[in-house]
Amino acid sequence: MKSIGYCIGLWAKQKVSSIAIQDERRSISWEALDRRTNRLARAYAQRGVSEGDFVVVALPNSVDFYEAAIAAWKLGATPLPLSVKMPEIERGAILELVQPKLVIGLDAGDNSAWSGSGFDPSQSFSEMPLPDRPPKSWKAVASGGSTGRPKIIVSKDPGCFDPMTPAFGMMPDDVHLVAGPLYHNAAFMFSARALFCGNRLVIMRKFDAEYALEIIAEERVNYTVLVPTMMQRIWKLGDEARAGYDISSLRNILHTGAACPPWLKQGWIEWLGADGVLEVYGGTEGCGACWITGSEWLQKPGSVGRALAGFRVRVTDSEGNDLPAGEVGDIYMMPEAGAGTSYYYIGGTPNRTPDGWESIGDLGSVDADGYIFLSDRRTDLIISGGANVYPAEVEAIIDGFPGVRSNAVIGLPDDDLGARVHAIVDAPAGIDKAELLAHLERFLVRYKVPRSIEFVDASLRDDAGKVRRSALRLERIAQSTRQVASS
Repeated sequence: MKSIGYCIGLWAKQKVSSIAIQDERRSISWEALDRRTNRLARAYAQRGVSEGDFVVVALPNSVDFYEAAIAAWKLGATPLPLSVKMPEIERGAILELVQPKLVIGLDAGDNSAWSGSGFDPSQSFSEMPLPDRPPKSWKAVASGGSTGRPKIIVSKDPGCFDPMTPAFGMMPDDVHLVAGPLYHNAAFMFSARALFCGNRLVIMRKFDAEYALEIIAEERVNYTVLVPTMMQRIWKLGDEARAGYDISSLRNILHTGAACPPWLKQGWIEWLGADGVLEVYGGTEGCGACWITGSEWLQKPGSVGRALAGFRVRVTDSEGNDLPAGEVGDIYMMPEAGAGTSYYYIGGTPNRTPDGWESIGDLGSVDADGYIFLSDRRTDLIISGGANVYPAEVEAIIDGFPGVRSNAVIGLPDDDLGARVHAIVDAPAGIDKAELLAHLERFLVRYKVPRSIEFVDASLRDDAGKVRRSALRLERIAQSTRQVASS
């Protein structure tokens, strides 16, 4: 296992002038990437960054993003990606939690940040190799919280990887399409792992279904990571549009982030071939993960796979007893190394059983061969377009708007996003919808802002002050079904 800095330096020596990363604006060779990030790291060090520090990277999908992350890694620091469009209030809460040594891409109000992308460190900084400093934590990811406050998920995995052993079905010399936003864990993690093993990254600044096919065809992309919403948008282009692009180079798509409708997965398997469609199921915390190939899925339709090496999975009843094969219960995971070995929280408390098992809130079953099948979510977490939205976080912002007596945020079925964020607002005196939306947009990143708002004149909390989100959701789904049936 070698440090990230070593991996970049290795490929700089072997691939030299070959392109390492490209976006819609510019590209950079392996040698230039290594030299430039050496200078950039020294510039960061002059600003006080050292081993164990956090560096916030708030840049759009770009070559600049990876340069900033690599420079942090070379100093033994941990990058924390944030959305460029994150509202100042939400961002401020995260910065207060993590206390980063440096903020890249945002004006933090002091000299700790460079605004915008494309910062060019002075030529006075050496581009020679730096001392080898593997980060103790190779990544940190910001997340909304079930309590309404953000938290930071910090990986306990050090910044050490084997550059000669690609992971997750990747191959040496692959061309990897970065289709998702890099402030999301999946896009960041999988593309970084691809880079460490010498893959060329082709970056989309923003996902567009047809443009993705164009890039795959033109750049001869071999591998990409998609969420089901992206898969569906590509599929809905239609047979004729999809056939207009030569995507024969595309060996694998890996999908994750949300449940994939069986019909959609079947369609992609028929299009790319069974071996071309991979799936990984798990949480950002890394307390467990399941893996399944398209060939396995055809034998076990609907499954999200078996536990990857290094993890354990179990299904239990409400009292924590293991259930027999085929019975639905709570899905729990744990690393083989033990509870708490994969991550720690800043600003949050792990939801673990007394014996260390953790759940990401899903109900399901396991068959006799160890394959997991999901049934439903027990928690109120909404997965919209592959992004996690915690209802309590959105509800707390709505509660702060004048005239709101109570509110509930739920996820309703959506053909495109999987689930859309829907707010039910109890406002007896009436409030202006546009003003409420403007209020939400001040506090929340765009994907957390409700796409639909329903006003009611009845309290949404019971006598104990609890919101029955599941019941509210089922009522609205039933009402929608009745309307469709009567139309």
